[in-house]
Amino acid sequence: MSNPDFGETTVITPVHKPGLTAIQVAQAMLDGFNRHYALFRYSAQRAKSLYESGDWQGIQQLSRERIEYYATRVRECAAMLSHTLRLHQPDPASPAHLDDVQQQLWLQAKAEFVRLLSGHRQPECAETFFNSVSCRVLHRHYFRNEFIFVRPAVATDYLDGALPSYRVYYPTEEGLEASLTQMLADFGLAAPFADLPRDVRTLARMALRQLCRRLPRGYGSRIGSDCQIQVLNSLFFRNKGAYVVGRLINQGEVLPFSIAILHRPSGHLHIDALLHTTDDLSTLFSFTRAYFLVDMEAPSAYVDFLSSLLPRKPKAELYTAIGLQKQGKTLFYRDFLHHLSHSHDHFDLAPGIAGMVMTVFTLPSYPYVFKLIRDRIQKQGMDHATVRSKYQLVKKHDRVGRMADTWDYAQVALPKARFSQALLEELRREVPSLLEESEDTILLRHVYIERRMTPLNLYLNKASDPALNAAVEQYGKAIRELAAADIFPGDMLFKNFGVTRLGRVVFYDYDEIQHMREMNFRVIPTAPNEEAEMASEPWYPIGPNDVFPEEFGYFLLTDPRIRKAFMAHHAELLEPEWWTQCRMRVTQGRIENIFPYNKDRQLHEFAKRAPVSSLQPGVFHD
Repeated sequence: MSNPDFGETTVITPVHKPGLTAIQVAQAMLDGFNRHYALFRYSAQRAKSLYESGDWQGIQQLSRERIEYYATRVRECAAMLSHTLRLHQPDPASPAHLDDVQQQLWLQAKAEFVRLLSGHRQPECAETFFNSVSCRVLHRHYFRNEFIFVRPAVATDYLDGALPSYRVYYPTEEGLEASLTQMLADFGLAAPFADLPRDVRTLARMALRQLCRRLPRGYGSRIGSDCQIQVLNSLFFRNKGAYVVGRLINQGEVLPFSIAILHRPSGHLHIDALLHTTDDLSTLFSFTRAYFLVDMEAPSAYVDFLSSLLPRKPKAELYTAIGLQKQGKTLFYRDFLHHLSHSHDHFDLAPGIAGMVMTVFTLPSYPYVFKLIRDRIQKQGMDHATVRSKYQLVKKHDRVGRMADTWDYAQVALPKARFSQALLEELRREVPSLLEESEDTILLRHVYIERRMTPLNLYLNKASDPALNAAVEQYGKAIRELAAADIFPGDMLFKNFGVTRLGRVVFYDYDEIQHMREMNFRVIPTAPNEEAEMASEPWYPIGPNDVFPEEFGYFLLTDPRIRKAFMAHHAELLEPEWWTQCRMRVTQGRIENIFPYNKDRQLHEFAKRAPVSSLQPGVFHD
């Protein structure tokens, strides 16, 4: 049940060249990774400069480009090794095996690579890079687990950079406002704050209010001798926001927080929000948002820190959220195989209405779904290449908290005994080109994996009136925010949206998405006569990208409860004027303010609700 690269298709077989040493192969691998990670860190450093100057288009472009860095470096390294080792394409009709000399070369190269990782700051990511290159060099017919890192060989526990990954401040000694001011100054932002003392005072009051709510009653017991603020050294950049990520330690309790820093139109900075719950942080690091740009010497130290704030979120998702999506894929696959070996339920078709493009199945005990592109897609002009291009568009796009991220894998081997009979029949019928069966194994040649959510149509069917109203409001917000981010969903049926654990509505069917700027939103013209209005064909010409928003209600709002809720919150989405105005803003290059927190987390909203006179004296001596 092995998958060498957890996603890379392998194509060639090494032929030994006399004199080539294993250390040369290992060093070439490490050099390739080091080049990748140097560029990765440089991107985060560039992001800081772009943020300081307010270049939002530049930050988004940098985020898109960085996604390709890893694959590019893997291809470069594999091509160099292939040339050096004089590799050739194997004869698929006669799959030979690696001879003893070739096997020993690769085993020794792996051992040398482990030796080279002594003292390395990113060993877990380097091992994954070794796997990726190996799986481009070794054909899967000749692959053995011994040749790659199926499990990590170098421990990352307590690993840190040359400088500690987080800074510590002691508000009981220095005062809370002084500690917060120093904390913000230590990030070295070049842009000035509009009014930092005022922001810090409001932030301190807001933090104290939350702290007093969480700690035991009794003034003397609120603050412990261990009280400290720990903050990761680097800011987390994404779109228009920079985020401080940290934790307050007090009486042995860990209280997570993040501080959002934004730009004013004048170019000055201001503290916009304090995120102070685990759910707040979970939303900030959601799988529905673009990856952060963050400068980390030791990424495992950052992930360990984040895990203390978000214990429910797998490390695979945390690595992905900070831009190391290949490491996230590796960890996900290892976790998944571990779960398979410790469970016995069966893969089965996912609940809900079957899609025309994807066959979707799930493992009930694991919170993810597996999506395969059907061989015969019942949509005009749609093929495998088109679907893959749509998913890649989403991968690189700003997902604004409304589109689920996916991991795509190749050559995934799963135990056949764990598949239900109904699922096996579905796969054989719908995706035979992606399926390879043996007596014990099902091999999936290509599969997308994403977080499982409750399909919105199923959720609405069982929802109470208040829950339905909230979900429909979220549905409309999702459409609005996608449109503002230059995404027209295409098929907006409820079955193509899901509801997350926190109640957010997220889009996850991408085969019909297009850029808003490509669309033409029109009013249905008046029928010339009754016969034309009653005809089965429209009496007006329709272009390939023409959309008639007033038609949305005909297929979305047939349920009276849903219609009532939708019209209360989002009636203008049925009018072409709203869509045309949105498209115009997108075409002008405007990037809307869509941030991962609600208004009640903003400092200015807090100041309205809690004037200074309403607060008791602070716990810290400010």
